[in-house]
Amino acid sequence: MAKSKRAAQVREKLVRDLITSYNMEVETVLNFLCHSINLDGVRAEEIKKSLTAEIQSELSHATLLGKRIKVLGGQVPGSMELKARQASLQAQEDTTDVEAVIKGVIEAEEAAIEQYQKIIELSDRADYVTQELAIQLKGDEEDHRQLFVGFLKEYTRLRGNI
Repeated sequence: MAKSKRAAQVREKLVRDLITSYNMEVETVLNFLCHSINLDGVRAEEIKKSLTAEIQSELSHATLLGKRIKVLGGQVPGSMELKARQASLQAQEDTTDVEAVIKGVIEAEEAAIEQYQKIIELSDRADYVTQELAIQLKGDEEDHRQLFVGFLKEYTRLRGNI
């Protein structure tokens, strides 16, 4: 009896953490869309293209998370239940501040990586399917982060030469 109660508690916690990740992915989609449209300037074009491509990846992540939430007996939240947390990725008055957007993307990717690590640890020896999903998504987020870390290096170097 104690083992099944523990399994139910872990499943409930996993569903909550998966919902947190789902929320983060949906919010990222909204913010990447915002910046892929709002950014201005020649230097912004490559970032806009990358954000547009990342939107599809983040939406795919949200879909996979939503399906796993449902399989585990949870319910995917609607928009009124989502909580915005990405302050650094909000629309900016200066639509040419590409560096601020890049830093916001890196911060969002790092938060996602941290959240997926929590799920990996929680699901260890309890839910290998969820663990595998979290490992896959964490790897994707690490790739996304590295892309934008590279952009930041370039923009920092360019700023130093101006």
